[in-house]
Amino acid sequence: MSDRIVEVSAVTKTYGTGARATPALRELSLDIVRGEFVSLMGPSGSGKTTLLNLIAGLDVPDSGCVVLDGHDLGTLADHELADLRLKTIGFVFQAFNLLPALTVAENVAWPLEFSGYSRAEVRRRTAAALERVGVTGRDRRYPAELSGGEQQRVAIARALATRPAILLADEPTGNLDSHTGQTILDLLRALNESEAVTVVMVTHNVFAATYGDRTLELQDGRITRDVRTPGAARPVAVRAVRD
Repeated sequence: MSDRIVEVSAVTKTYGTGARATPALRELSLDIVRGEFVSLMGPSGSGKTTLLNLIAGLDVPDSGCVVLDGHDLGTLADHELADLRLKTIGFVFQAFNLLPALTVAENVAWPLEFSGYSRAEVRRRTAAALERVGVTGRDRRYPAELSGGEQQRVAIARALATRPAILLADEPTGNLDSHTGQTILDLLRALNESEAVTVVMVTHNVFAATYGDRTLELQDGRITRDVRTPGAARPVAVRAVRD
């Protein structure tokens, strides 16, 4: 098994055609090592979310190659890509993306059910994931009954329940106040350290970026800086996750 979980090689992606063509990524290459916490920064339109979507196999490059966990995404059929995403990737979004008609437990459980686990295993993993993120006693509540911070923790629990190798987070604190946002960042860092989950996080927030071991700055579809973070921010305490 390679120590590189993500290998992006000379990837180019353009949206639109002719005079309306907009380059999103330009001959971009990038390796991410297993267990890293990588922050992606850059202005709107710099290519951050496009890069995240290509790593997830949600979009296809015009040229170049993306390898995730040893799989060349360009060689996989649609059902193989879907299976890889379900088992290898956890997604965390700015808008939480919880299903409003499902309870907290049901929101966490559905990826496990699609993966074919038994009911007993689904219940066990769901309970463990919710406890890990500090959300207990709310299994039967609906997303609308939770605070923004609680909803994001549930979203992280859903992402973790399948025990993914990599967590892709797109502006995970963007809809949260600064205190709650820091709590979520503490949680992501704790999960990265204690469970060796690779984290790739898109953020506009300079403070949030310091939680990464490494910060990549994108501009006009290219990586302009690749900086190792000396003394990356750490969780202030386990208690902070449960506040």
